[in-house]
Amino acid sequence: MPELPEVEMVRRVLENQLRGRTVESVRVLRPDVVARPDAQELCRALRGAAITGMGRRGKFLRMELADGGELVLHLRMTGCLLLAPAALPPEPYTHLTLALEGGDELRFSDMRRFGRVWLRRAGEQDDFTGMARLGPEPFDAALTADYLRARLERSRRSIKACLMDQSVVAGIGNIYSDEILFSARIAPARPACSLRAEHWELLARLIPERMAFFVEKNGISPEEYLAGHGVDYRNTPYLNVYGHAGEPCPRCGARLARYVVGGRGSVHCPACQPEEC
Repeated sequence: MPELPEVEMVRRVLENQLRGRTVESVRVLRPDVVARPDAQELCRALRGAAITGMGRRGKFLRMELADGGELVLHLRMTGCLLLAPAALPPEPYTHLTLALEGGDELRFSDMRRFGRVWLRRAGEQDDFTGMARLGPEPFDAALTADYLRARLERSRRSIKACLMDQSVVAGIGNIYSDEILFSARIAPARPACSLRAEHWELLARLIPERMAFFVEKNGISPEEYLAGHGVDYRNTPYLNVYGHAGEPCPRCGARLARYVVGGRGSVHCPACQPEEC
C-alpha cells in the first residue's frame, strides 16, 4: 500500500503538471470507485473545473479546484494516479479518466478497486472522506513525546499497531512503522503501555526524521514516473528491515525475523529490538 512517502511523491510529480489546467471531460468506467457524489454528478461537477494545485493529508491526495472545492483520492492498496498523453494506451484497471486541455489525461487505475474518489464542493464540510479523523502529520509541531505518551501510554496494543493508527499519526503504514521501530530499537509487538519516557522522546524524534528521509529518497521526475507507469516506488534500496526477513541485520548481523503483529507481517531484529528492555 502506498504510504505517506509514496503519496507525497505522487503529489510532487503531479502538482506542477496539473496546476492551471482545466478539465474538459470526465469518464467513469467503474462507478463504484466514486464514493461521493454519484458518478454522473461527479462528471457534471468536474467538467470545466480549473485545477489550482495538489495537496496531501496523510495518505489522501487532494486535487484543489479554483472554485474552492477539491477532488480527494485515496489509493489504498493498488491505486495509481497517472498523467499521460491521451494517445498513450491506458493502464489496465483504469476506472476514472479526466481529459485535460492540451491533450493529456489524468487517469486513476486500481487493480483491486479498494481506492476511492470523493468530491468536496466549495463550502461543504468534509464529514465523509475520513480526513477529519486523522492525527497530526509526522512533521507537525504537535507530534511531541508528550502527545504520543498521552495518547498511547495506557494502550495494551502493540506499538506497531499504534503507529499505524491514522488517528494517532497520519501517513504511517506497515512499511515505515517497521523502519521507525528498527531505528528506535523497539520491538514491533511490544505493548505501548510498556514504553518508558525515553522511548516516547526517541519516537517523537525518529518519526519525522525517518519519514523525511524516505520522502527525499522517493524523489522521481515526471518522466521517470510516467515511464514506470506510476508504480515505480523508489524506497526499496533504503529499507533496513521491511521485506528483508531472514537476511542479516544491517546493524548487528543477526537474522531478521518476521512475525504477524496486529494482523500485519512485521520484520525486526530480535537482537537489536528485544521484546523486553
